[in-house]
Amino acid sequence: MIKSRKHAQSRFNQHMSAALAVMLLPVAAHAADAADPVVVAGAQQTMAEVKVQGSIEGIKADKASSVKYTEKLVDTAQTITVIKKELIEQQGAVTLTEALRNTPGVGAFFLGENGSTNTGDAIFMRGFDASGSIYVDGVRDVGSISRDTFNIEQIDVLKGPAGTDNGRSSPTGSINLVSKQPLQENAYLGSVTVGSGKQKRATADLNQVLDADSGTAFRVNLLDQDSGNPARDVVKNKRWAVAPSVAFGLNGPTRVYLNYLHVKQDNIPDGGVLTIGMPGYSAPVPTTGTPAVIAAERARLAPLNSAPRVDPSNFYGSTYDHDDVTADMATVRIEHDFANGIKLQNTTRFGKTDQDYLLTSFMATAANLVLPSSDPNSWQMRRTNLTFRDASNKIFTNQTTATGEFATGALKHTVVGGLEVTTEKQTTYTWAATNGTGLPITSIYHPDPALWFNLTYGRNGAESHGTTDTQSAYVFDTIKIGDKWILNGGVRLDHYTTEYNAVALQAAVTPPAVQPLPVGTKIPTSLKKSDNLLNGKLSALYKITPESSVYGLVATSKSPPGGTNFSLSAAANSSANVNYDPQETTNYELGGKWDLLKQKLSLSAALYRTDVKNEVEVDPTNPAVYYQNGKKRVQGIELGVTGEITRGWIVSAGYTRMSTKVEQGKVVTASGENQLSYTPKQAFTSWTAYTLPFGLQIGGGLRYSGKLLRGTDGAVGTPAYVDSYWVADAMASYPINKHVDLRLNVYNLADKEYAAAINKSGYRYTPGSPRSASLTANIKF
Repeated sequence: MIKSRKHAQSRFNQHMSAALAVMLLPVAAHAADAADPVVVAGAQQTMAEVKVQGSIEGIKADKASSVKYTEKLVDTAQTITVIKKELIEQQGAVTLTEALRNTPGVGAFFLGENGSTNTGDAIFMRGFDASGSIYVDGVRDVGSISRDTFNIEQIDVLKGPAGTDNGRSSPTGSINLVSKQPLQENAYLGSVTVGSGKQKRATADLNQVLDADSGTAFRVNLLDQDSGNPARDVVKNKRWAVAPSVAFGLNGPTRVYLNYLHVKQDNIPDGGVLTIGMPGYSAPVPTTGTPAVIAAERARLAPLNSAPRVDPSNFYGSTYDHDDVTADMATVRIEHDFANGIKLQNTTRFGKTDQDYLLTSFMATAANLVLPSSDPNSWQMRRTNLTFRDASNKIFTNQTTATGEFATGALKHTVVGGLEVTTEKQTTYTWAATNGTGLPITSIYHPDPALWFNLTYGRNGAESHGTTDTQSAYVFDTIKIGDKWILNGGVRLDHYTTEYNAVALQAAVTPPAVQPLPVGTKIPTSLKKSDNLLNGKLSALYKITPESSVYGLVATSKSPPGGTNFSLSAAANSSANVNYDPQETTNYELGGKWDLLKQKLSLSAALYRTDVKNEVEVDPTNPAVYYQNGKKRVQGIELGVTGEITRGWIVSAGYTRMSTKVEQGKVVTASGENQLSYTPKQAFTSWTAYTLPFGLQIGGGLRYSGKLLRGTDGAVGTPAYVDSYWVADAMASYPINKHVDLRLNVYNLADKEYAAAINKSGYRYTPGSPRSASLTANIKF
């Protein structure tokens, strides 16, 4: 919304057409070019002749990582975007959120509610929160953490319901991070990065063959980072991590992988920036009270209608704020190839994530704003409260999957079946501030994060414990009819039991004469929900040529009460109410995929519709009554291109146009538009790079995001949305010698000021990064 442009929508079409032309015209020009031979499927993986990390080779994936997807991507009837590490490294993307910029319309668009701010990877995809559907090597990754890319081989983004693949999940898809594994090649890679915002980062990727004959290898990935944020004051991103792994039997029919990941984060979180002075902002004059009170507040707050915008780098929190996260993940994976062609995979994992979080919250409501003098730059704000999170998430799972092939007459079957047993737990302790005079007031235009907080705080005795136990069985059958038709059907049954036990504290009520219990009395709650979830998918794919296909798909997904936060409720207005049915999603998709230029370049196009029902809605005539009659719809088109146009020239681009609608129920946007919030109507992403004959690589990309409508919660005077924006990035890399190359990344070349996310009330937004740069030395031996 900052520096908004007139006619942005019409100009978008011009920019997009030009960008797509740049990306796609070389396809026709080089369609007859010779290409390298295709790598034989199943060949032993190596580190590509130990090429430096800036290599542009291999950004096109042939398959998704999951064993449930047995066919190549061109023969898979669903939109799946695979982001490989080569592309991630070239762009200098160091977090999951940054890497997901390579798939259009997916990002951290929602900042939080009221004074609270989302933590970790708060990802929205096609209109819905997908942060509870993030997986690592096929296992749900629980806990609030900002995931780093240092140990990631590739990221699979599955669009559309994933209930048949993963059980309970987001209505619009899932994200699977694939970890690096030991390889049969000695290689030692490292990188050192410095850049804007006091960025300092170092990584190492060391692979050692311990016994070539038996196929035993060891690999360890290391990370150390201590960085600020080029867009923000005070905010800090500090973390270190180690990920050792060892593999046995890489040459044989039985392979064993032992993986461990330890991550320690010590961050200062970002609560965002005030929207004062942004287009759409007006003085937050109360709408309730006597006419005299409202008139007085209107006069007092009137200067805010012409107040200048606050500095986007301002930090309104405190130096006491922190986000400390410790995560551990231990995994054992066993694979065995039987003589009759059956393959068996068993995965056992224990994971734990602990978070200790404190954020000084703020909201520029009328009650919190003070003008001590006639100078409009002297506005001050009372901070509202301290936001705490003291939580521990644990997961234990065992997954067994078998894959086999057989024929029934002219039909060739590939069957995948499996069993999963999973226990997930979340424990949360409530903190409160006591014994003090409160939070200090601070300047709106020159906030001081070092002001002394005369408060003590700690656990107050309230806590909650949520556990979900799940037993699952699934089967998929891929049927090939001749060389033209591929049919796929799958079904999954999950039996889950969620138990929620909590202790709340009796609060003070007004008037005190009706106080039900003494203030501070512990009030226990114990709730339980158990049910079965049945999901399925069915698709038909027709091979136009050996390298192209068209398909149709229908798939379902379900999310039960407490399915994402392990919390149950007895409140009628809560979707976690134990008496409610699961949220149900059905997805329909028609698409086509083409591999060109000797399978080096992939094109895809898909039309989709996602219908979500069983949303909780209030009775329009009785605000005390709620029903599960809400329905929402997301439909649109998504286009993609990934791969190599000609030797040394790669491209990755995607475009989506979404139409969202509340089919039945209350409109959820503050603007009153009948759309879903935090969902850009149009989004475009692109990246291209070319290697010159003397070794210099040059590249760059354009990204576009349409305007974001925020939710509604009764806030007054705040912007209803943030505007669309374009951002351009660039890269140059040069090999100094066979061991070292240097890479320069420049972000936001035009220094565009934009809002990347907005909170539900519209009081706060997250500024996009200004023009910034990083310099990376990649080292290999």
